[in-house]
Amino acid sequence: MKQYIVDAFTSKLFSGNPAAVCVTDRPLPDEFMRNLAMENNLSETAYLLKEADGYNLRWFTPGTEVDLCGHATLASSFVVLNFLEPESDAVRFHTRSGLL
Repeated sequence: MKQYIVDAFTSKLFSGNPAAVCVTDRPLPDEFMRNLAMENNLSETAYLLKEADGYNLRWFTPGTEVDLCGHATLASSFVVLNFLEPESDAVRFHTRSGLL
């Protein structure tokens, strides 16, 4: 697993709204994701898992999984489009709230 810390809503380091983005190669247990989010101590930690037509995206606070998180979604998009698939100009996320 690789983890990125991304500041959303800014182009300036150490400002904006930070989120952790974890890129996984297999599904992780919910308890592990919750514990890592607690250790990160950020408002949200996002987990990405590659699928055939995009990424499965889940968000955890230090206490629980949440249905949607705007800034962690933007942070996840940044990671995909800048590090994982820089040749792409769009990304699809499969979430508990639907397709984003």
